[in-house]
Amino acid sequence: MLASATITWMRGRRDETGRVDELIHAARDGRGGALVLLGEAGIGKSTLLGHARSAAAGFRVVEASGAEFEIELPYAGLHQLCVPLTRTFPVAPDLFQAGLKTLELLVYAARERPLLCLIDDAHWLDTASRRAMAFAARRIAAEPIVMIFAAREPGVLDELPGLRVSGLTDAEARAVLADGHRTLDEQVRERIVAEARGNPLALLELPSAGGFGPVADGPAGADSPAGGSGPAGDGFGPVADGPARVERSYRDRLAALPDGARLLLTVASADPTGDPGLLWPAVRGLEVDVPAATASGLVEFGTRVRFCHPLARSAVYRAAPAADRRTAHGVLAAVTDPAADPDRRAWHRAQAGTGPDDDIAAELERSAARARTRGGVVAAAAFLERAAALSLDPVARAERTLAAAQANLDAGHTEAAERLLTTVAVDRHTSRMDDPGGERQAARVDDPGGERHAARVDLLRGQIAFARRDDTDGPMLVLRAASRTAGTDPAWSRERVLDALEMALVAGRADGVLDLVLAAAPASRTPDVLSALKILTSDGHSAAVPLLRAALAEPLWTRHPGLAVMIASELWDPHTHAAIVEWLIKAGRESGSPQVLRLGLAQEASRAALAGDLDAATTAIAEEEAIADATGLPRVYYHRLQVAAMRGRPDEALFAAALAAPGSLVANVHWAEAVLRNGIGDYPAALAAAQRAVSCGDLFLAGAALPELVEAAVRCGAPATEALRSLTERTDASGTATGLGVAAYAKGLVLGVEDHYREAVERLAESPLLPYRGRAHLLYGEWLRRQGRRRDSRQHLRTAHETLSAAGIEAFARRAADELRATGERRASPDSAQLTDQEQAIAREVAAGATSGEVAARLFISPRTVDAHLRNIFRKLGVTSRRQLRDHPALSAPR
Repeated sequence: MLASATITWMRGRRDETGRVDELIHAARDGRGGALVLLGEAGIGKSTLLGHARSAAAGFRVVEASGAEFEIELPYAGLHQLCVPLTRTFPVAPDLFQAGLKTLELLVYAARERPLLCLIDDAHWLDTASRRAMAFAARRIAAEPIVMIFAAREPGVLDELPGLRVSGLTDAEARAVLADGHRTLDEQVRERIVAEARGNPLALLELPSAGGFGPVADGPAGADSPAGGSGPAGDGFGPVADGPARVERSYRDRLAALPDGARLLLTVASADPTGDPGLLWPAVRGLEVDVPAATASGLVEFGTRVRFCHPLARSAVYRAAPAADRRTAHGVLAAVTDPAADPDRRAWHRAQAGTGPDDDIAAELERSAARARTRGGVVAAAAFLERAAALSLDPVARAERTLAAAQANLDAGHTEAAERLLTTVAVDRHTSRMDDPGGERQAARVDDPGGERHAARVDLLRGQIAFARRDDTDGPMLVLRAASRTAGTDPAWSRERVLDALEMALVAGRADGVLDLVLAAAPASRTPDVLSALKILTSDGHSAAVPLLRAALAEPLWTRHPGLAVMIASELWDPHTHAAIVEWLIKAGRESGSPQVLRLGLAQEASRAALAGDLDAATTAIAEEEAIADATGLPRVYYHRLQVAAMRGRPDEALFAAALAAPGSLVANVHWAEAVLRNGIGDYPAALAAAQRAVSCGDLFLAGAALPELVEAAVRCGAPATEALRSLTERTDASGTATGLGVAAYAKGLVLGVEDHYREAVERLAESPLLPYRGRAHLLYGEWLRRQGRRRDSRQHLRTAHETLSAAGIEAFARRAADELRATGERRASPDSAQLTDQEQAIAREVAAGATSGEVAARLFISPRTVDAHLRNIFRKLGVTSRRQLRDHPALSAPR
């Protein structure tokens, strides 16, 4: 863009340039930010990016732009942004890791001077790049980094601050024309102002486009071509859209060029990286006209290949004959290093094809396999989808389509997965009268194994429904998949019943889906987890626990991890639960599946919360929520509820959001509220919440809520015998130290027998669940004090207070402190209650000697954000240094 034109475009842009300047100024002071410029093509977004570049003196500047034909090539845009920062850019394994690595790279690049990232045509960024960039952009507030995006329509990067770039006023438009075209007569000038509709690019380009005459009656901006209703070339008729008219002027300029110049421009437009090291080798064997292409003003050849405007690039690419576009992609594929960038080479080959091609499809499938190997499920999905479209063989096409749908589902892209399922070739001639429920609609796919394909389609539809929190249709669709192969592949069918069971358990029993799944389960010759759960439902824990324990082996973890963790919890077996969680996290990281990793991290947060390691729980939550943020997956709440319950901090907004969330297991909410209310001594509310949790009858949660129900009922003078009986039935059958210890203190509460309290203390000393250990001492100490044995009570109350306060179990620790004061001993409440969960986690990490960078990596924030939190922590705790944190009583390590 010529300097004079740029100055002209700045007319009427005081507010917009002011907003950009504010971002640049803030970044100089270490406060980063992001901005999305929104507006139609030619409105001045790219010029505002140029203004940012000029204003950022002393900044390091990196640029990227989306490309229409690469919108489905994963990480194409991100590659442009990151390669200038490091020549060893690591291939990220998944969306979350890509976002995290991008953030780390940007922070690293900005360590010596501020960094400005300019991303044009963001509406054409591939989804993986857009999400990774957005992930980073939301986390740069404390870094000297500015990220500015330009996009044509809303709906792109909506989660970031936006600025609508509007058109110029008529007065400003006339001033622009006066700057650049002083010889225009008034009638032509007014015609141009009317057609341009305030679009600066149109104001600059239309005077040279010709064909201006009186404006016809009718709405300005109609889509008909200018002059379309009058004699050819007279310019009469409805006015054209400004950007469309400008794009047409670019095409007209292109049409006047010799063939060699047009071909060169087409090849340049097909390579959005703008790398001359690719362009010149690619056109070496073609007859191209470099001088004519340069003289056109459409492109500039230098250290980068730059088009005068993104609209010019798209105009060149769209105007090129299909054969020229195929030639362009073909020569670019030929010069792309198959070892260094095999996936982009495969993508160019796909664009160069004239139709279906099994060889290219196979190459794309290999790209998908490479992506899968490194955990790149997003890339795998894109390659498989393109491979399916290029497949000649109908069986291979169906297989690749189903594989692409599965990969999209694994990546959290449920809409894409559902769209792909509709493209699987299905015989739709089945009579609706013969099949009123549509159950055989997918019965015949165009391959010999049609019924199996139909079952896979049902399975995927059920998984999609469940991912969208449709807790009824999900399990039932999976059951239908199981029924299709019950006769031909009973082992596969039974696995699908387990899938449906796992979904139903996560959804809960309230709607009866779990019972329907168990009723539909086929008989098995050998005992397994299905038969064990049927026996649990019909005959109780004493009969079912041996079968459940036998079924809870590692193969169940790998195939049905959600079911495995629930069974381990139902058995009051924290050691097995921890082993499953460790496997889940490892498997999630190695596979790159955000679904598996999220489950592992959420369960790790749950494990850590129940173990009293609230800092580890907060760290796991931070990573789990970062993955959800990066992938756009729905939020889960149960881990936050458990931390809030253990911490003892009422959070009405959190509990309300959890109850309102689609697919939320409501028993989780009620159990967490019961724990929280018992902690703060609101026993009537605890009793009501525990009763609601138990009434749901859900695996694990009903049993976990029984100790809360017993304690609240005893405190309220309500009957607790039946709850105690149900609890002891479960824990006696499980036989674990944790379960037997919890049941023992529940017996002490109901029966008032000291031996039960002693048994609880002894058994829970072997349990990794610290909060229950501390509560056993608390309840024993409370009972002793009420028996008039104040001296004996102090020992257990001190142990309870020290154990619980050190772990941050604040409400129960306050109960212990209150009881100690009642014995005449003063004991302060923990100062950590002043800190938020994140501040608490940061304070403990720093107190243990971690650097800001190490803490940032664990909590998925930037180092400067850690430092900002530390300033608040110092103020709240009354300390002035990291060294003083190490000795602060509120941050001593849990015992």
